[in-house]
Amino acid sequence: MKNRKQQYGDFTTGPIAAPLIRFSLPVLAALFLQAMYGAVDLLIVGQFTTSADVSAVATGSQIMMLITGLVASFAMGTTILLGQKIGAGRVKEGGQVIGASIFEFIVLGGIVTVLMVLFAEPISTVMNAPEEAYTRTVSYVRICGAGTLVITAYNLLGSVFRGIGDSRTPLITVAIATVVNILGDLLLVAVFHMGTAGAALATVFAQFISVLISLQIIRRRELPFEFHWRDVRPDMPVIRRITRLGFPIALQDFLVGISFLVIMAIVNSLGLIASAGVGCAERVCAFIMLVPSAFMQSMSAFVAQNVGAGKMTRARKALYIGMMTALIIGVFMALGSFFYGVSLARIFTRDQEVAAAAAQYLRAYSIDCMLTPIFFCYIGFFNGLGETTFVMAQGIIGAFCARIPFSYLMSKRVPVSLFHVGLATPVASTLQIIMCLSFMLYVKRRGRLADRIPE
Repeated sequence: MKNRKQQYGDFTTGPIAAPLIRFSLPVLAALFLQAMYGAVDLLIVGQFTTSADVSAVATGSQIMMLITGLVASFAMGTTILLGQKIGAGRVKEGGQVIGASIFEFIVLGGIVTVLMVLFAEPISTVMNAPEEAYTRTVSYVRICGAGTLVITAYNLLGSVFRGIGDSRTPLITVAIATVVNILGDLLLVAVFHMGTAGAALATVFAQFISVLISLQIIRRRELPFEFHWRDVRPDMPVIRRITRLGFPIALQDFLVGISFLVIMAIVNSLGLIASAGVGCAERVCAFIMLVPSAFMQSMSAFVAQNVGAGKMTRARKALYIGMMTALIIGVFMALGSFFYGVSLARIFTRDQEVAAAAAQYLRAYSIDCMLTPIFFCYIGFFNGLGETTFVMAQGIIGAFCARIPFSYLMSKRVPVSLFHVGLATPVASTLQIIMCLSFMLYVKRRGRLADRIPE
């Protein structure tokens, strides 16, 4: 077991900062490449088609980001439980976790696929897709929705690799898939002029390639747990544990995603320029938030292994190291998004009005760059600790008690400023940080942060 474990990431011994950062870097790079999926679609569509296509891809990809985030968040249940089993040295139980996860996610992916294909039009209507972009938005949602099973498989495989301390393999697979996506976009959008539909087809095909590569890598490697295909079955006790850990995270991310969709719907009601501008700004924001997101995922895996090993002091040290590292980078991100918003938006659009609208929104996001490193690391810590119900609660409260009400109120001010609408995000982040600090004190008083001997 020890030799197998050392091939991957043993986070329970040795230094903390270097292994955590080394693990975070491939996660960051993989997230960067994943963000490139939507960004490349928007970039190429923005350069070779119309503002209506830009709006359609912006709205449609926002919907698909919600679905992808839902699946990835649910898969965190697998990452956490697998990390705890490996940290405790329970090899056989690790294979049971994988088998039950595969069964559960096949069912989940199939259901979501059917729903996305059948309800593409109502979803686009709810999103207030501008009339000029409505048909294209439906097309993007329906095509990408048909590939949800592929998205599900990719995220499950990524969660398995992260659970065993391997963040490099997901990076390799997504890097290859990103190249495929870029080539597909150039072929279908720039050469064959398929517009929004071409961008969606290229995205799904690229993710399919990523899944195939991941499966080939798994077949060729010795894993730090025992797994047999007979483990792929409805093992209800294990499924319940995965669900108990993953569902609160997924529900929280889903509802937070809904809050951003509500904001997008509010912005869409302001007209095509505002819709396209915020769409471009959200693409920039997807890159800005990569560092805290990478540390959140890495923190979950790092803390989960140490929870399994009973090393809570080590887990707490990882939290503070990750938080400070991400915050330093966040300051530079804040400066860039505040002062160079127009230049960043111009990457995705040639329209000067759209770029100016995006820059307004980005100035508000620059404040959030210095807040998310703090509460994202807290979320990763609480995920690894297994306190996913709190993670769900703080996300829902931040979204529905701060982000949505604030953005709605700002959209009613005359004249409307996208800067003021965008301030809803840092307002919500501030509230979430306060909740995380309070819950940390609560957990400490309960004795959950003390070192212990694994059961």
